[in-house]
Amino acid sequence: MINVLNVDDYDLEEARELVAAFGCERYGYIVTPNVDHVIRHHDDAQFRSLYAHATYVLLDSRFLARIFAVAKRQSLRVCLGSDLTASVLCSVIRPQDVAVLVGASAEQAQELRARFGLESLHHVNPPMNFIGDADAVEACLRDIEAASPFRFCFLAIGTPQQEIIAHKLQERGTARGLALCVGAAINFMTGKEKRAPRWMQESATEWLFRLLKNPKRMAKRYLVRGPRIFLLLRQTELRSRRGIEINCNRQGNPAATTTPAVITGQSQVS
Repeated sequence: MINVLNVDDYDLEEARELVAAFGCERYGYIVTPNVDHVIRHHDDAQFRSLYAHATYVLLDSRFLARIFAVAKRQSLRVCLGSDLTASVLCSVIRPQDVAVLVGASAEQAQELRARFGLESLHHVNPPMNFIGDADAVEACLRDIEAASPFRFCFLAIGTPQQEIIAHKLQERGTARGLALCVGAAINFMTGKEKRAPRWMQESATEWLFRLLKNPKRMAKRYLVRGPRIFLLLRQTELRSRRGIEINCNRQGNPAATTTPAVITGQSQVS
Protein backbone atom coordinates (compact mmCIF):
# COMPACT_ATOMS: atom_id res chain seq x y z
CA MET A 1 0.00 0.00 0.00
CA ILE A 2 1.33 3.43 -0.98
CA ASN A 3 1.49 6.04 1.77
CA VAL A 4 0.77 9.44 0.22
CA LEU A 5 1.95 12.61 1.96
CA ASN A 6 0.81 15.84 0.31
CA VAL A 7 3.52 18.50 0.51
CA ASP A 8 2.91 22.16 -0.32
CA ASP A 9 5.29 23.22 -3.05
CA TYR A 10 6.66 26.46 -1.59
CA ASP A 11 10.16 27.74 -1.03
CA LEU A 12 11.06 30.02 1.89
CA GLU A 13 10.18 33.29 0.17
CA GLU A 14 6.76 32.08 -0.96
CA ALA A 15 5.98 30.48 2.41
CA ARG A 16 6.86 33.74 4.14
CA GLU A 17 4.32 35.52 1.91
CA LEU A 18 1.61 33.05 2.91
CA VAL A 19 2.47 33.35 6.58
CA ALA A 20 2.54 37.15 6.46
CA ALA A 21 -0.89 37.28 4.80
CA PHE A 22 -2.63 34.70 6.98
CA GLY A 23 -4.13 37.11 9.51
CA CYS A 24 -6.02 36.57 12.76
CA GLU A 25 -9.56 36.00 11.50
CA ARG A 26 -9.20 32.23 11.10
CA TYR A 27 -7.09 29.43 12.55
CA GLY A 28 -4.56 27.27 10.79
CA TYR A 29 -1.37 25.37 11.48
CA ILE A 30 1.83 24.52 9.66
CA VAL A 31 3.68 21.22 9.89
CA THR A 32 7.18 20.64 8.55
CA PRO A 33 7.94 17.02 7.57
CA ASN A 34 11.47 15.66 7.83
CA VAL A 35 12.69 12.07 7.57
CA ASP A 36 11.44 11.17 11.05
CA HIS A 37 8.01 12.64 10.30
CA VAL A 38 7.68 10.70 7.05
CA ILE A 39 8.43 7.48 8.93
CA ARG A 40 5.84 8.41 11.56
CA HIS A 41 3.38 9.23 8.81
CA HIS A 42 3.85 5.72 7.43
CA ASP A 43 3.53 3.97 10.80
CA ASP A 44 0.94 5.99 12.71
CA ALA A 45 -2.63 6.61 11.55
CA GLN A 46 -3.14 9.31 14.18
CA PHE A 47 -0.08 11.18 12.93
CA ARG A 48 -1.41 10.95 9.37
CA SER A 49 -4.62 12.57 10.57
CA LEU A 50 -2.69 15.43 12.20
CA TYR A 51 -0.96 16.07 8.89
CA ALA A 52 -4.16 15.73 6.88
CA HIS A 53 -5.76 18.57 8.84
CA ALA A 54 -2.77 20.92 8.59
CA THR A 55 -3.22 24.12 6.61
CA TYR A 56 0.26 23.90 5.12
CA VAL A 57 2.76 21.05 4.90
CA LEU A 58 6.23 22.45 4.13
CA LEU A 59 9.09 20.10 3.34
CA ASP A 60 11.70 20.52 6.06
CA SER A 61 14.46 18.29 4.72
CA ARG A 62 16.93 18.84 1.91
CA PHE A 63 18.03 15.25 2.52
CA LEU A 64 14.53 13.98 1.71
CA ALA A 65 14.35 16.20 -1.34
CA ARG A 66 17.66 14.83 -2.60
CA ILE A 67 16.82 11.16 -2.15
CA PHE A 68 13.43 11.60 -3.81
CA ALA A 69 15.12 13.43 -6.67
CA VAL A 70 17.54 10.52 -7.16
CA ALA A 71 15.21 7.60 -6.45
CA LYS A 72 11.99 8.87 -8.02
CA ARG A 73 13.09 11.67 -10.34
CA GLN A 74 10.88 14.01 -8.35
CA SER A 75 11.71 17.64 -7.67
CA LEU A 76 10.42 19.15 -4.44
CA ARG A 77 10.95 22.60 -3.05
CA VAL A 78 12.22 22.88 0.49
CA CYS A 79 11.23 25.37 3.19
CA LEU A 80 13.13 24.57 6.37
CA GLY A 81 11.06 25.21 9.48
CA SER A 82 13.98 26.81 11.30
CA ASP A 83 14.54 29.22 8.42
CA LEU A 84 10.85 30.09 8.24
CA THR A 85 10.70 30.74 11.99
CA ALA A 86 13.74 33.01 11.82
CA SER A 87 12.31 34.84 8.81
CA VAL A 88 8.95 35.39 10.51
CA LEU A 89 10.62 36.80 13.63
CA CYS A 90 13.09 38.93 11.71
CA SER A 91 10.93 40.34 8.92
CA VAL A 92 7.22 39.59 9.39
CA ILE A 93 6.09 39.95 12.99
CA ARG A 94 5.65 43.49 14.31
CA PRO A 95 6.31 44.64 17.89
CA GLN A 96 2.61 45.07 18.66
CA ASP A 97 1.50 41.74 17.20
CA VAL A 98 0.20 39.20 19.68
CA ALA A 99 2.33 36.05 19.64
CA VAL A 100 2.48 32.90 21.75
CA LEU A 101 5.52 30.75 22.45
CA VAL A 102 4.73 27.25 23.71
CA GLY A 103 7.75 25.47 25.14
CA ALA A 104 11.32 26.75 25.53
CA SER A 105 12.29 28.53 28.76
CA ALA A 106 11.29 31.82 30.32
CA GLU A 107 14.80 33.08 29.57
CA GLN A 108 14.45 32.20 25.89
CA ALA A 109 11.06 33.91 25.73
CA GLN A 110 12.55 37.05 27.26
CA GLU A 111 15.44 36.96 24.80
CA LEU A 112 12.98 36.90 21.91
CA ARG A 113 11.04 39.82 23.42
CA ALA A 114 14.19 41.87 23.77
CA ARG A 115 15.76 40.99 20.41
CA PHE A 116 12.68 41.52 18.28
CA GLY A 117 10.87 44.10 20.40
CA LEU A 118 7.89 41.82 20.93
CA GLU A 119 5.56 43.69 23.23
CA SER A 120 2.84 41.01 23.34
CA LEU A 121 4.67 37.69 23.43
CA HIS A 122 2.91 35.26 25.77
CA HIS A 123 4.91 32.29 27.06
CA VAL A 124 3.24 28.97 27.82
CA ASN A 125 5.53 26.36 29.32
CA PRO A 126 3.82 22.99 29.82
CA PRO A 127 5.62 20.34 31.88
CA MET A 128 7.81 17.72 30.26
CA ASN A 129 5.92 14.81 28.70
CA PHE A 130 2.66 16.58 29.41
CA ILE A 131 0.82 15.24 26.36
CA GLY A 132 -0.34 12.13 28.25
CA ASP A 133 -1.81 14.20 31.09
CA ALA A 134 -5.31 15.37 30.16
CA ASP A 135 -5.31 18.14 32.76
CA ALA A 136 -1.95 19.48 31.59
CA VAL A 137 -3.06 19.40 27.96
CA GLU A 138 -6.26 21.25 28.85
CA ALA A 139 -4.28 23.89 30.76
CA CYS A 140 -1.94 24.36 27.81
CA LEU A 141 -4.81 24.75 25.36
CA ARG A 142 -6.62 27.22 27.58
CA ASP A 143 -3.48 29.32 28.03
CA ILE A 144 -3.01 29.51 24.25
CA GLU A 145 -6.68 30.30 23.67
CA ALA A 146 -6.55 33.04 26.29
CA ALA A 147 -4.05 34.90 24.08
CA SER A 148 -6.25 34.54 20.98
CA PRO A 149 -6.57 36.15 18.52
CA PHE A 150 -2.83 35.93 18.01
CA ARG A 151 -0.89 36.52 14.85
CA PHE A 152 1.47 33.60 15.46
CA CYS A 153 1.74 30.73 17.90
CA PHE A 154 5.15 29.05 17.91
CA LEU A 155 4.83 25.46 19.11
CA ALA A 156 8.30 24.38 20.25
CA ILE A 157 7.45 21.20 22.14
CA GLY A 158 8.68 18.50 19.78
CA THR A 159 6.94 15.98 17.57
CA PRO A 160 4.24 14.70 17.90
CA GLN A 161 3.28 16.90 20.87
CA GLN A 162 3.27 20.13 18.87
CA GLU A 163 1.16 18.67 16.06
CA ILE A 164 -1.31 17.23 18.58
CA ILE A 165 -1.74 20.61 20.28
CA ALA A 166 -2.06 22.38 16.92
CA HIS A 167 -4.83 20.02 15.86
CA LYS A 168 -6.65 20.17 19.20
CA LEU A 169 -6.76 23.96 18.89
CA GLN A 170 -8.35 23.50 15.48
CA GLU A 171 -10.91 21.01 16.82
CA ARG A 172 -11.93 23.29 19.69
CA GLY A 173 -12.54 26.20 17.31
CA THR A 174 -11.69 28.98 19.77
CA ALA A 175 -8.20 30.06 18.72
CA ARG A 176 -7.62 32.45 15.82
CA GLY A 177 -4.25 32.95 14.16
CA LEU A 178 -1.52 30.80 12.65
CA ALA A 179 0.30 28.11 14.65
CA LEU A 180 3.72 26.94 13.49
CA CYS A 181 5.18 23.61 14.62
CA VAL A 182 8.79 24.78 14.93
CA GLY A 183 10.66 21.99 16.75
CA ALA A 184 14.18 23.11 17.69
CA ALA A 185 14.01 26.45 15.85
CA ILE A 186 13.79 28.52 19.04
CA ASN A 187 16.79 26.69 20.49
CA PHE A 188 18.76 27.56 17.35
CA MET A 189 17.73 31.21 17.46
CA THR A 190 18.57 31.68 21.13
CA GLY A 191 21.85 29.76 21.01
CA LYS A 192 20.75 26.95 23.30
CA GLU A 193 21.50 24.55 20.46
CA LYS A 194 24.08 25.30 17.79
CA ARG A 195 22.91 24.94 14.22
CA ALA A 196 25.01 23.38 11.49
CA PRO A 197 27.11 25.75 9.37
CA ARG A 198 25.51 26.94 6.15
CA TRP A 199 27.52 24.62 3.91
CA MET A 200 26.25 21.58 5.83
CA GLN A 201 22.67 22.83 5.63
CA GLU A 202 22.95 23.30 1.87
CA SER A 203 24.66 19.95 1.34
CA ALA A 204 21.83 18.14 3.19
CA THR A 205 24.15 16.98 6.00
CA GLU A 206 22.69 19.05 8.83
CA TRP A 207 21.56 15.77 10.39
CA LEU A 208 25.23 14.69 10.66
CA PHE A 209 26.14 17.89 12.50
CA ARG A 210 23.35 17.34 15.02
CA LEU A 211 24.41 13.72 15.49
CA LEU A 212 28.04 14.68 16.14
CA LYS A 213 27.04 17.46 18.55
CA ASN A 214 24.71 15.27 20.59
CA PRO A 215 25.29 11.58 19.79
CA LYS A 216 23.59 10.26 22.92
CA ARG A 217 20.33 12.01 22.10
CA MET A 218 20.42 11.75 18.32
CA ALA A 219 21.93 8.30 17.64
CA LYS A 220 18.64 6.41 17.79
CA ARG A 221 16.90 8.93 15.55
CA TYR A 222 19.57 9.17 12.87
CA LEU A 223 21.34 5.79 12.99
CA VAL A 224 18.57 3.37 14.02
CA ARG A 225 15.23 4.87 13.05
CA GLY A 226 16.25 7.15 10.18
CA PRO A 227 17.66 4.58 7.75
CA ARG A 228 14.18 3.01 7.50
CA ILE A 229 13.37 5.77 5.03
CA PHE A 230 15.28 3.84 2.35
CA LEU A 231 13.15 0.77 2.97
CA LEU A 232 9.99 2.85 2.76
CA LEU A 233 10.82 4.69 -0.45
CA ARG A 234 8.85 2.31 -2.68
CA GLN A 235 5.82 2.62 -0.39
CA THR A 236 5.99 6.40 0.02
CA GLU A 237 4.78 9.13 -2.29
CA LEU A 238 5.43 12.79 -1.58
CA ARG A 239 2.80 14.48 -3.70
CA SER A 240 3.58 18.12 -4.38
CA ARG A 241 0.72 20.56 -4.49
CA ARG A 242 0.51 24.27 -5.02
CA GLY A 243 -2.31 26.52 -3.91
CA ILE A 244 -3.55 29.75 -5.46
CA GLU A 245 -2.81 31.90 -2.41
CA ILE A 246 0.59 33.07 -3.67
CA ASN A 247 -0.85 34.55 -6.86
CA CYS A 248 -3.80 36.04 -5.02
CA ASN A 249 -1.50 37.73 -2.50
CA ARG A 250 0.81 39.08 -5.20
CA GLN A 251 -2.20 40.55 -7.02
CA GLY A 252 -3.40 42.27 -3.88
CA ASN A 253 -6.40 40.01 -3.35
CA PRO A 254 -7.38 38.40 -0.05
CA ALA A 255 -5.67 35.08 0.65
CA ALA A 256 -7.61 32.14 -0.70
CA THR A 257 -8.63 29.29 1.54
CA THR A 258 -9.20 26.58 -1.03
CA THR A 259 -7.22 23.36 -0.97
CA PRO A 260 -4.13 23.45 -3.22
CA ALA A 261 -4.28 21.43 -6.41
CA VAL A 262 -1.94 18.54 -7.09
CA ILE A 263 0.84 19.23 -9.59
CA THR A 264 3.85 17.32 -10.77
CA GLY A 265 7.31 18.12 -11.96
CA GLN A 266 7.30 21.95 -11.77
CA SER A 267 9.51 22.67 -8.77
CA GLN A 268 13.21 22.78 -8.05
CA VAL A 269 15.18 21.37 -5.14
CA SER A 270 16.41 24.12 -2.82
